[in-house]
Amino acid sequence: MREFLMVLLTAAIVTYLATPLVRRFALRVGAITAVRDRDVHSVPIPRLGGVAMLAGFAAAVLVGSQLPYHGQLFEAAPRLFGVLAAAVLITALGAVDDVRDLDWMTKLAGQILAGGIMAFYGVRLLSLPIAGRTYLPEAVMVTLTVLVVVISTNAVNFIDGLDGLAAGVVLIAAGAFFSWTYLVSRDFDPPNVFSEATFLSAAIIGICLGFLPHNFHPARLFMGDAGALLLGLLLAAATISMTGSVDPSSSVASVSAATALLLPVVIPLAILALPFLDMVLAVLRRTRAGQLPWKPDRGHLHHRLLDIGHSHRRAVILLYLWSLLIAAGSVSFAYLPVWASVAGIAGLLALAVVLTLRAEPAPAGRGG
Repeated sequence: MREFLMVLLTAAIVTYLATPLVRRFALRVGAITAVRDRDVHSVPIPRLGGVAMLAGFAAAVLVGSQLPYHGQLFEAAPRLFGVLAAAVLITALGAVDDVRDLDWMTKLAGQILAGGIMAFYGVRLLSLPIAGRTYLPEAVMVTLTVLVVVISTNAVNFIDGLDGLAAGVVLIAAGAFFSWTYLVSRDFDPPNVFSEATFLSAAIIGICLGFLPHNFHPARLFMGDAGALLLGLLLAAATISMTGSVDPSSSVASVSAATALLLPVVIPLAILALPFLDMVLAVLRRTRAGQLPWKPDRGHLHHRLLDIGHSHRRAVILLYLWSLLIAAGSVSFAYLPVWASVAGIAGLLALAVVLTLRAEPAPAGRGG
């Protein structure tokens, strides 16, 4: 656990220290988010926070490669360096978009290329945890890998609409995923908790912890597309690294075999459930209105919470709660008896519903 803590702290400290420097650079190059009709911030805010996050991730990879146990991951295969290469590309793409808006086709091509780089380095789906393990032709698995990257990056980008929202939701998702991958890795043969998925999850947690003090309301810097695309890519890399590594035919920890059969499918989906739901609703909403699916609007989940009377911070915290309910609730089945997990989820669900419906009129805040 000490090595995971080292990776986490390295990512957090470097991200935290790099963010003010990136903010100055963003102001100098004019990477500033103007106030638009769909935004909830009242003054222009610089972006490019993803560059600081990339610095934190690169530092975590460098430190991890020198650690006794994590270093073995780098010696065995260059997969984590492949994730870093894809991260550099996706962050650069987002940074260019933050400075001068890119068209959707260019951004999509960059996301596909980043997914292709990861697959080239070996970070790709090898099997699907369906009906035991399902193996498909390599070309199909590579295509699915790229598709996961595209969906994940866009899902995080869609939910990045309030100060601290995307970073907090990804933090919760990575924390839940880390706890599950750490537990499952102990059942590997031979047992080895130092997996690529746990390393990436720890690094993501550190990145988000380092960035949130600068990004929570009122934000001094937005992560921009550079940050949203980077976080989406890293989450995709973590889930891809773990999916197919778990044998669903054997139980995990104290859960039943039936539950263990579902966990490898449910948990990767659950950690991105909230951003994915927001993205799907946005696509359906815009298509129904005769608009292009990628055309921005003011109908996201966070906008709806603001519209019914929640303050900026309260809306963010409520979405944290819903994210925790879904991600941690699904992971709890790996640690607790089914009845205990169901009871905990029911309690959190009741709390989330009550707090969501108890809105009080509040002035609009600033967005991020």
